[in-house]
Amino acid sequence: MNVPSAVRAQWPILVVGLVFVIAFVLVAASFWRRGSLLIGIGVGVAAVLRLVLSDDRAGLLAVRSRGVDFMTTATVGAVVIYTAWTIDPLGTS
Repeated sequence: MNVPSAVRAQWPILVVGLVFVIAFVLVAASFWRRGSLLIGIGVGVAAVLRLVLSDDRAGLLAVRSRGVDFMTTATVGAVVIYTAWTIDPLGTS
């Protein structure tokens, strides 16, 4: 499999990975609340992609059955978003 077809086959995980890279850059730049919120959003994007894409199209997002994958990632995403939203910023952004 050449590189363009590998990228095309794994675009869902690459989109989520790009969101995570941006989130980690924000965290490294001392915008930890915004970065952690973006991490939760990235996990939510993974949950939605896993729900709407077939097992073949989901690529590396497909770990177990669609329902288990969706419920697990949606729950983790919701918890991360809730935590990022409610923790006191302690003087940071």
